[in-house]
Amino acid sequence: MVDVGGAIDEHRAEIKGRTIMLLVGRYASPFVRRVGVSLKILGLGFEQKAVSTIQNRAEVEAFNPLGRVPALVLADGEVLIDSTPILDYLDELVGPERALVPPSGAARRQVLRLVAYGMGAMEKTLACFIERTLRPVDTRHQALLERFVQQALAGLEQLDRAVPDGGWLYGGKVTQADISAVAAMDFLRQSWPEMLPAGRLPRLDALRDRAYALPAFSETVA
Repeated sequence: MVDVGGAIDEHRAEIKGRTIMLLVGRYASPFVRRVGVSLKILGLGFEQKAVSTIQNRAEVEAFNPLGRVPALVLADGEVLIDSTPILDYLDELVGPERALVPPSGAARRQVLRLVAYGMGAMEKTLACFIERTLRPVDTRHQALLERFVQQALAGLEQLDRAVPDGGWLYGGKVTQADISAVAAMDFLRQSWPEMLPAGRLPRLDALRDRAYALPAFSETVA
C-alpha cells in the first residue's frame, strides 16, 4: 500500500520555496508531452519528474492515486491531474490573450474540435500499445486492435485535412490544436511506425516540421 499522503508531502517539500512547477511524467506519454510543450511555449518555469506509470507506479500514485500521468504540482503544493484540466489552468494563468485555446465563441469550439481529434488519436494509440505489448499474445483481440488503429488514423487524417498551406491549424499561430496534433502523430509513429509510412499524412508532416523549428517541440522528444 502506497502512503499517498506522505509521498505527496515529501514531494511538496522538494519544491518548497520555489516559484516553478513540477511536471510528473515522461514525454513518452503524449499527454505529458502536450503539457510540457505548452509550459515551454507559454514561458512558464517548471521542472520535470520523469517517472513511468509502469516502472515507477508507486511514485506516480503518490501524485495521482489513479496511477496516471501527467500531474502538475504547483509551487504551493497543490496537485493537478490529467492533461485537459492542467492545460485549462495554464490558459487561465496566462490570460485570454496568451491562452492556447481561445476563451469563447466559434474560435474556441473550432480549436477544441481539432484537439479532440488529436486526443482521440492519442487514446486509441495508447490502447493499441497496451494490446500489443502488455497483453499476452494468445489473448489479444485482433479485431479490436484493428479497430483502435482505424480510429487513431481517422483522427490524424482529419487533422491532416485541416492543416492550411504553410500555416498552423487555427488563427495563424500555435494553439493547443497544433500541440495535440504533433504529440498524437509522434506517439503513433514512435509506438507503431508501420502505421504511418512516409507521405501518408503530408500536411501533418509539414505542420510537424514547422513545429520542430520551435524549441518547445524539439526539446520534448521522447
